[in-house]
Amino acid sequence: MIETKDSLRDCPAPAKLNLFLHITGRRPDGYHSLQTVFQLLDWGDRLHFTLRADGEIRRQTEVPGVPESADLVVRAASLLKAHTGTRFGIDIEIEKRVPMGGGLGGGSSDAATTLLALNRLWKLGLPRDTLQALGLELGADVPFFVYGKNAFAQGVGEALAAVSLPSRCFLVVTPNVHVPTAAIFSDESLTRDSKVVTITDFLAQQSCDARWPDSFGRNDMQPVVVGKYAEVAQVLEWFDDTFGDTAPARMTGSGSSVFAAFSSVAEAEQAQAKLLASGRADWRSALAPSLDTHPLFAFAG
Repeated sequence: MIETKDSLRDCPAPAKLNLFLHITGRRPDGYHSLQTVFQLLDWGDRLHFTLRADGEIRRQTEVPGVPESADLVVRAASLLKAHTGTRFGIDIEIEKRVPMGGGLGGGSSDAATTLLALNRLWKLGLPRDTLQALGLELGADVPFFVYGKNAFAQGVGEALAAVSLPSRCFLVVTPNVHVPTAAIFSDESLTRDSKVVTITDFLAQQSCDARWPDSFGRNDMQPVVVGKYAEVAQVLEWFDDTFGDTAPARMTGSGSSVFAAFSSVAEAEQAQAKLLASGRADWRSALAPSLDTHPLFAFAG
């Protein structure tokens, strides 16, 4: 990242994985209660911010299918400006690397990076909990990225407790399909009554299962997505056929991205080489090392 008094360049917006995802109920407001563990990745989008003195907020990069007014980065900047009354504006450029509709939190992470970066560039000095509360107005995953540490999450995903996770490298594979989150949450076949677990239940796997935490729980959305999108089922089948129990694969979030964990970058590179050799040119893949702390963590009080 390059910082000057008028700009912040090359700001990371790390993607995330849901190591498990249980839907435990539906709330009176229509949202779903869930439990998950969020894992930050050392891979994601990059954003560039340049100060404007005229107070205008402008996105300088076209994002296919996302109008400027609907983009979470523009909405995040506008929300922060309205909350603080700052006279400054901002130009925002986005380098998209995270596929949309993959369940990797790309848009939410972009929004969180915007809140954190502008808190610094606009010299606002807002504490982290204030930025998390603003982030929740933008989406359920945004508070996690502002929180900035791997976390056991409950509620709609905003009740967070930091967890220590092993250092690993993930192979993330995304077929050429966009899965709309709202459609999966509204599907009648979605499990909505998973048993509530505790953070202790999750952490206990560290001492009794070498595959921890990949063997813990499940993704309740996965059966719904697999039933609707054969492409996601094919990715899961490829992992199972190629690695079996040595690298169990799981869908993240509401899909369509699928991941498996490896103990080193070298092992993940070998796995990616097998994927490329299989001839699936229509699948995107990325090597994503685990990350303990958001790179912009220090930008909130």
